[in-house]
Amino acid sequence: MTDQYFKEAQEELQLGVNKKGHPFRYTTMGTVDASGVPALRTVVLRQVTEDFKLRIYTDSRSNKIAQLLQNDVTSLLFYHPKKLLQIKVTGNASIITDPVELQRYYSGVQPSSKKDYTTADAPGAEISNPDAVDYLESTHYFTIIEIAPTHLEFLQLKRPNHIRVAFNQEDGAWNGQFLNP
Repeated sequence: MTDQYFKEAQEELQLGVNKKGHPFRYTTMGTVDASGVPALRTVVLRQVTEDFKLRIYTDSRSNKIAQLLQNDVTSLLFYHPKKLLQIKVTGNASIITDPVELQRYYSGVQPSSKKDYTTADAPGAEISNPDAVDYLESTHYFTIIEIAPTHLEFLQLKRPNHIRVAFNQEDGAWNGQFLNP
């Protein structure tokens, strides 16, 4: 009975990648910093693989990379304001390091977006003003974070009853359980 909600979540996540303007394109990603403080940021969902792994692109020098290397558990929070649909994904992140695979994906990045991965200074470094960013010509710090979900929570706000379902992956299968919203 819960399968339809898992399927809907998967479809909406895929639309976030493929449909221009879909609100799931941008998601909030949570990690934990070295002090144990939650760290949140908006990232772009770039791919949902056939085996249901979620991929985002980032600069390999970003804080989230260091945080994930210390603790690979992460959460992504998606919200669709028109459908009043929230999807929360928790899983384990890995960093893609294969240079051939990274180059294949980097070559598909829009030229205007490639500069995001070619700054001389790491993301978060202090600069004197927004125009003081230096870009490298032949070096990039492009990398991919791949999240293997272990838990997904579906929340549909609607009347007369909200629908909330928690899904856990066990032995390669997703098992759902309705929750009190």
